[in-house]
Amino acid sequence: MSATASARRAHPTVTQHGLVTCRQALTADDLAICHAIRHEVFVTEQEVFSGSDLDEHDGMAGVINLLGRHDGAPAGSVRLYAVDADNGLWLGDRLCVLPAHRVHGVGAPLVRCAVATAGALGGVRMAAHVQLPNVRFFEHLGWRADGATEIYAGLPHQPMLIDLLDPEEAARIERELATGTRH
Repeated sequence: MSATASARRAHPTVTQHGLVTCRQALTADDLAICHAIRHEVFVTEQEVFSGSDLDEHDGMAGVINLLGRHDGAPAGSVRLYAVDADNGLWLGDRLCVLPAHRVHGVGAPLVRCAVATAGALGGVRMAAHVQLPNVRFFEHLGWRADGATEIYAGLPHQPMLIDLLDPEEAARIERELATGTRH
């Protein structure tokens, strides 16, 4: 048996599902990829928005877009920003993963990266409006319901909240996610 075949046997999930990385979209090209992913999911696939999902937050200073990749290919995105900097409250929104990459575990690292990024920047809590089919997924990641179901972007969403880690621990997790996690 070759060394490669032996390695595949020892770690089958690594070769089956690949490497997921999540990091800030710092270049214009990365930001355009984030917007294209959002358009594909929210405008084309889900028809949540007509024409474009871009809004006033996309042009604001301090808005962070994260780009998730699976084996180097753009796979997902999430946007986050401080909504109450004095009290450390951040909002995560526009979380999306392209359909072809949903089976590769891209969503959880994207959410973890958003939480870590906000924490590394001194955030205390992060809120999100979560589509109802995704509530259990968020609960599994440590989020909790924060009030009654509401209509957000025309669909029922559950407001959710998570407490953020201290900046040092959050920055460590952010660095790990930029390097990648194997699934």
